[in-house]
Amino acid sequence: MKSEPPFKHLIHSIAELREVAGEPGELAKNKVITYLDQNCVEYINHSPFLVLSTVNQFGECDASPRGDQPGFVHVLDSARLIIPERKGNRRMDSIQNILLQPSVGLLFMIPGTGETLRVNGTAYITRDPEHLEKMTVQGKTPLLGIGVEVKECFLHCAKAFKRSNLWDPEHWPETEHLPSAAKMMAAHANMQGVTEESVGRNLKESYTKRLY
Repeated sequence: MKSEPPFKHLIHSIAELREVAGEPGELAKNKVITYLDQNCVEYINHSPFLVLSTVNQFGECDASPRGDQPGFVHVLDSARLIIPERKGNRRMDSIQNILLQPSVGLLFMIPGTGETLRVNGTAYITRDPEHLEKMTVQGKTPLLGIGVEVKECFLHCAKAFKRSNLWDPEHWPETEHLPSAAKMMAAHANMQGVTEESVGRNLKESYTKRLY
């Protein structure tokens, strides 16, 4: 028996989508370039944070944050960049996805700047010491590098940031009532002996002693 979809009034085709949303303007249609020009390089060199989107062989998606000091992503030339893969919890979700299906999307952000830079391309996992050693921080060399061959890049407008007031502290929501990260992780893991307190201690240690 075919199950009912979880939502109603669904869009099923590009034609239906265009009927609702209309066609993009000329600037939007022509803003995409296929290489990193000097403007893109400058943006990446000033960005301390990006979101890396990947997909596995089943089409299941994942989005993962990456952050460090501005310039932590190394631009090799107009067609290639490398993101350091530093020590974490060893799940390696993004890396595994890339090994199975290498298409990636990157969203670069600069605090206080509403426009973001989107870069799409094909990813490779590299252990090339020539590149990894240049990304050494506090004496620690990245385990791996995520090399990206650029296929598309373009600037995304600031409307989302303006609507959310993301960079404006006066509009930040109160967070005192929110469950702590330790409480959420302990609840989600649901393992015997794993408590909010024990997860909290582990997080604190990892943030202070195992950033690199």
